[in-house]
Amino acid sequence: MSETYLTRIGGLIRDARRHKGMTQSDLAELLGTSQGAVTRIEAGRQNLSLDMLAKIGDALDSEFVSVGHSGPQHLRIVGGRQLSGSIDVKTSKNAAVALLCASLLNRGRTTLRNLARIEEVNRILEVLASIGVRTRWLPDSNDLEIIPPTQLRLDAIDVAAARRTRTVIMFLGPLLHDYPEFRLPYAGGCDLGTRTVEPHLAALRAFGLEVTATHGFYVARSSGSVNPTRAIVLTERGDTVTENVLMAAARHDGTTVIRNASPNYMVQDLCFFLERLGVRIDGIGTTTLVVHGRAHIDVDVDYAPSEDPIEAMSLVAAAVVTHSSITICRAPIEFLEIELATLEEMGMKYDLSEEYTSANGKTRLVDITTIPGPLRAPTDKIHPMPFPGLNIDNLPFFALIGAVAEGSTMIHDWVYDNRAIYLTELTKVGARVQLLDPHRVMIEGPTRWRAAEVVCPPALRPGVVILLAMLAAPGTSVLRNVYVINRGYEDLADRLNALGATIEVFRDI
Repeated sequence: MSETYLTRIGGLIRDARRHKGMTQSDLAELLGTSQGAVTRIEAGRQNLSLDMLAKIGDALDSEFVSVGHSGPQHLRIVGGRQLSGSIDVKTSKNAAVALLCASLLNRGRTTLRNLARIEEVNRILEVLASIGVRTRWLPDSNDLEIIPPTQLRLDAIDVAAARRTRTVIMFLGPLLHDYPEFRLPYAGGCDLGTRTVEPHLAALRAFGLEVTATHGFYVARSSGSVNPTRAIVLTERGDTVTENVLMAAARHDGTTVIRNASPNYMVQDLCFFLERLGVRIDGIGTTTLVVHGRAHIDVDVDYAPSEDPIEAMSLVAAAVVTHSSITICRAPIEFLEIELATLEEMGMKYDLSEEYTSANGKTRLVDITTIPGPLRAPTDKIHPMPFPGLNIDNLPFFALIGAVAEGSTMIHDWVYDNRAIYLTELTKVGARVQLLDPHRVMIEGPTRWRAAEVVCPPALRPGVVILLAMLAAPGTSVLRNVYVINRGYEDLADRLNALGATIEVFRDI
């Protein structure tokens, strides 16, 4: 290797190590070498074999030092096969991102157990690292340790990482009490049309926060003398809006009443976490939350988020579209009851285990065993509603299920401006999908699936819908540029392969 390449690789290794919160000694121990050797590697003064590069990549859990992995990731799927076996549902993506933001409320050490290692989490960790928060994955686990600095370096925020996720909007609530003025990059994430941040800003004004948009940033100014004098009524029952206000209320030394709050799964997980921080919350699981906050929070806390109902529904859809009997373990039943009732109306049969409790000690779990059989289209349209209604993120899977059922299924996605449009991509693998308007599609089933090559839609759930349809299509399909799927699912291809699927991850040479 040339000196230039060695220097560049050494810099990448150094940055990846620091991002993991590891010392040179920590990395040396994992590699079975000396700290001096690590020092030379990071300085570009040590020749590196491919074997050593691979070891470093494994130790740092980083593709920055992998070989030949610079292009977008694609999937090659050999479809038309039934699945079998059992699969555990991973912990919630949406809970994970809220808890990472909520860790900013705590001056002590936060340990999040069994966290999903997904791209959305990686982007937030990059942002946290850039502002001085130390994070590290504990050895041989999905447990993440978070240690805040005395003072955040908000002016050093990683703009590129922040703009690849909408989660940064949820930094407003945790930061407003300690920082009179700060700025956050405009949010990114899935391309789902215009999603206003005004409900966030309107609700947080009760805590003295004023935000203006300028030159690609939100500029936030906070007055510590302003506190809620009456109940905060949210103009929309949004999950992230509720979470932002909850985090602001957690550090308000007084009582905050939040009305029209979302009682959805990720909000409940955040409430349970805040309780571990010593914040008392009345009304968890309802639309009225009463938060008794604490001006200072400095505790060592350990918390395990609950399992992801959206991933559970993805796996149910995989079973339906491939006519398979599989057992989906650790499914949070409270957040799937409407979905399962809708499937029953369509003729689906399934078995449920006895209930048991998630590691958070609160969420009710079951194992769902799917039973293959013919389905019929529902008599009414399928549309989402705030919890306890059918979850908005589960709606796209009913387009896939409707394509299997006999008859016409209307999907009404009234929340997002253009997500329904992405469901028309199912036509490329054989489905008959008619776009009625930007919010409604009509699906005619049953479908004769066919293999195809498709560029992954730029929205998480529609992307997974196309992947699952390809599992049903005889022959070899290719789904290109699946970064958006990796944002929300951990090792999905490998886990489906364990059920009998044939999915190969590859990149262009």
